[in-house]
Amino acid sequence: MRRVIAVAVVLLAAAALAVVSAGAGGDGKPYLVRAIFDNASFVIEGEDVKVAGVKVGIVESLHVTREDKAAIVLRITSPAYKDFRADARCLIRPQSLIGEKFVECTPTQRHAVGAQLPPPLATIRSGAGKGQRLLPVEQTGRSVDLDLINNVMRLPYRQRFSIILNELGGAVAGRSEDLKEVIRRADPALREVDDVLDILGEQNKTLARLAERSDEALAPLARDRKRVTGFIKSSGEVAAATAARRSDLEADIQRLPRFLAELTPTMQRLGELSDQAAPVLADLGARAPQVNRVFSELGPFSRAGTPALQTLGDAAQVGIPALDASRPVVRDLRALARDARPVGDTLSELLRSIQRTGGIPRLMDLLFYTVSSSNGYDEFGHYLRARLLVNNCSNYTATPISGCTAKFIAGASSSAAAAAADVAPAPTATATPEPSATPKATATATPTATPTPDPAAAPAPSPAPSPAGRDAATGALDYLLGGDE
Repeated sequence: MRRVIAVAVVLLAAAALAVVSAGAGGDGKPYLVRAIFDNASFVIEGEDVKVAGVKVGIVESLHVTREDKAAIVLRITSPAYKDFRADARCLIRPQSLIGEKFVECTPTQRHAVGAQLPPPLATIRSGAGKGQRLLPVEQTGRSVDLDLINNVMRLPYRQRFSIILNELGGAVAGRSEDLKEVIRRADPALREVDDVLDILGEQNKTLARLAERSDEALAPLARDRKRVTGFIKSSGEVAAATAARRSDLEADIQRLPRFLAELTPTMQRLGELSDQAAPVLADLGARAPQVNRVFSELGPFSRAGTPALQTLGDAAQVGIPALDASRPVVRDLRALARDARPVGDTLSELLRSIQRTGGIPRLMDLLFYTVSSSNGYDEFGHYLRARLLVNNCSNYTATPISGCTAKFIAGASSSAAAAAADVAPAPTATATPEPSATPKATATATPTATPTPDPAAAPAPSPAPSPAGRDAATGALDYLLGGDE
């Protein structure tokens, strides 16, 4: 029975330990806290992590953040302390006088009984330290080493420290909380101040000369203090106006690179233009005296042209009414030109056709051959072939004359005229001109015209011409063709 009770107690203890481990450590993964420090000098991997003097873990690794801070990864191995809250704090403290360090942490601050605990530390979701608990730099710090305190108490650091405290006393009065926070995290800042003081110590002679000659530099400013004050006020107004248009300025600055990119080829072309214009400007400079003379002579020319312009104005006064009066004629001419355009197009096509086909030379040939056929040439020269009719029918008369074939009666039919021509004999006449009238002329009888048969009548053979008619026709052909017989 006792053995059963002992086994049950062991099992209950193991279960309680498992429950405590699960509540403190989560799902069994290592509990890592990523603590951010301003300065982690002399801290190395494997140093202890303690809570109230008890070792609860080790320093697993050290990193440098993008903000130039020290990131110390604390691996908490004790299950009872795997529950860092949002108000946790960690400090780097000296472990011995030889420079060893350890990290002392407080998982949470003291709270009243029954008070609600702060939430756990936030878990890093992505980036460096993913899955680790983040302890921000505001909740970390380090103690001041004893050797640094001893150095402050040495000469001349003690005097310099007194000067710093005396000068800063008035500046930090009433800001005890801020001063407390600055002093708590002042170790890197004091070291940087020490470096600054060393630089100033090396430049003490330059600073002394600056102090001696500062009056020379400040004297002009003091003399023109009103202008300096006005400049400061104007600068304030400009800054205020700039701040009021900061969105527009931001947009302009964003468009500035594209504007510069577009301006570059334009400036290149402008440079090429200036290079090409250099000879032109040089020639223009060489012709400057002639140009000056032209401008100097332009004055007399303009004065001499003034009367002409005045006369032109008088002429314009007379000509304007004439132009107004000619508007109807111009309108008529415009209408005529519009109506004559088709005729002009047709005439243009006719003239182009005559030009293409050689119409003008052919017309000249026609005139030449026509004149040649009506004229003759003998031993005396050119003569004109003409026929002189002297009878009752050659005189002008308004009444019909017997024996003349002129048709003065509108009602006479063609068939009656043909019948009269068949009955009446054809007159013949022969005339011999005087020798003094023309060199030579021959007249023959005109052949009798053959009547045209009626198309409705039955066809009949035409009567053969008489010998007298044939002789008359032959004489006419000889006359026209220049025959002498």
